[in-house]
Amino acid sequence: MGPLLSAALLAVLIVMGTSKTEVIPGVLALLALGVSVFAAVHHAEVIALRVGEPLGSLVLAVAVTIIEVALIVSILLSAAPGSEYVARDTVYSAVMIVLNGVVGIGLVLGGRRHFEQSFRSDGVAAALAVLGTLATISLLFPNYVIAVKGPFYSPSQLLFVGVVSLILYCVFVFVQTVRHRDYFTDAEIDDLAEFEHGERPSIRMTLLSGVLLLASLTLVILLSKLLSKPISLVIDRAGLPASFLGVVIAIIVLLPESLAALGAARANRLQSSLNLAIGSAIASIGLTIPTVALLSIWKDIPLPLGLQPHETVLLVLTLFISTLTLGTGRTTVLHGAVHLVIFGVFLFTAAVP
Repeated sequence: MGPLLSAALLAVLIVMGTSKTEVIPGVLALLALGVSVFAAVHHAEVIALRVGEPLGSLVLAVAVTIIEVALIVSILLSAAPGSEYVARDTVYSAVMIVLNGVVGIGLVLGGRRHFEQSFRSDGVAAALAVLGTLATISLLFPNYVIAVKGPFYSPSQLLFVGVVSLILYCVFVFVQTVRHRDYFTDAEIDDLAEFEHGERPSIRMTLLSGVLLLASLTLVILLSKLLSKPISLVIDRAGLPASFLGVVIAIIVLLPESLAALGAARANRLQSSLNLAIGSAIASIGLTIPTVALLSIWKDIPLPLGLQPHETVLLVLTLFISTLTLGTGRTTVLHGAVHLVIFGVFLFTAAVP
């Protein structure tokens, strides 16, 4: 139903025509985009229930990342002022929102209801190691290379970083789903999830969800092209810095998956919640950076990736605190409160650098 409604709204927009100064087309496009995003995540969840954990979390993370990449690429190709920074700002925002906002709220909700929650620390530690490495070489290291002046990579450096990011992400997926799958699952949590969700979807329903997932992602790509300029205009009129566009994109993309992760944490399925949250952050870098790197080299588009000094401090603090709060396999409300404080600082400095 969702893809059909989005397709109908898209058809209306094409007939009406869109303008960056008209309110009604912008509202319709935003509504259609929201419906398409939620539909995509819903059908990804159906597939996830069929294939089980941790592969299910991977399906959802990849689906969400495809949406993110579509939004970033559409804005990059629009050649709007400041559009070259959207990849950096979106990836950085996604990592901060996931590790501080989603994880923080999830730990508070879960800790408030269940007092203390447990998960497989070896799997989470491995995921954080991958995420820290990807974030460092993608968002921090460009400020310190000497081939070109930061925050840029040279074309050869950019290609190399894109390739190694994709390779590391693929290795992580292999370890998560094949070689050390038990690191990312918990028998008690899986039994609870199966009990709550009931029987697995049939093969027919799973195949139908696969088709509708592709349709939803296609609609998101088309609608994101229509919305790129109106969103930038709204941010400019609100007096917010241009970099706030990355925060908006990350929130739009991560909202459905964040709700799923928070629901899992509240239901005492913290392992599934962390799989969703950290997995989406890893996919955000591991798939987005290679894509925009190739686009930058192919179209000769400048691609600044290095963060500002205050952003660097917050990212390093986030990675450091995450290794402490998620390093023991047990969490409480206090751990979540620490992440939420950092999240509040991130949001405030995004609006007032």
